[in-house]
Amino acid sequence: MFTNSFKKNNGFTLLEILITMVIFTAIMGVVTMFARDLFYYNSMFSSGLTSYDEARKVLQPISSEIRSASPSSLGSYPIETAGITAFTFFSDINSDGLKERIRYFLSGTTLMKGVIVPLGSPLQYLSNTEVLTEIVHNVRNGSTPIFTYYDSSYNGSTSPLSQPVSILSVRLVMITLILEGDPNRQPAPITVTTEVSIRNLKDNL
Repeated sequence: MFTNSFKKNNGFTLLEILITMVIFTAIMGVVTMFARDLFYYNSMFSSGLTSYDEARKVLQPISSEIRSASPSSLGSYPIETAGITAFTFFSDINSDGLKERIRYFLSGTTLMKGVIVPLGSPLQYLSNTEVLTEIVHNVRNGSTPIFTYYDSSYNGSTSPLSQPVSILSVRLVMITLILEGDPNRQPAPITVTTEVSIRNLKDNL
């Protein structure tokens, strides 16, 4: 009697093993999904921060160049054009005493930079010598202007100058970049903006 009872109670039944395996598989599935989602959202968050930081770093030299805009080496006005997706001005960006012609403009979804160094005697800005550089990718501003302009009355809430802008009125440039790698996937678009006062054009001191 003792031997038969011991055999009946020894180990797990097949049904108990199956139930245990089902529960274990379900728990592992939940843990795996949680870990995957955690990794995905962490990656998405990190990607967003990286894009934001990179955009801020890009805007710093652009702001510095615009801030120091001054008359060209031929004596023309510091600003040449002021559009919503393109801004052209003159600035000595390499501290050689000559004022380069700087053009920032949107090409597709890429913010480009074009630089023309004045050459010859007398000096000339030759369009066929423009050196182009890709600055920021995945710019998706849509109807939001990349460049907006303000006059000397700007107080932080003033409306921007209407297009077409009178370049003689421009005292401050606001740059806005909306960045999004893939519109069909997360993370959400990142908006980076900065304001730049043109030092040599200040008349409200």
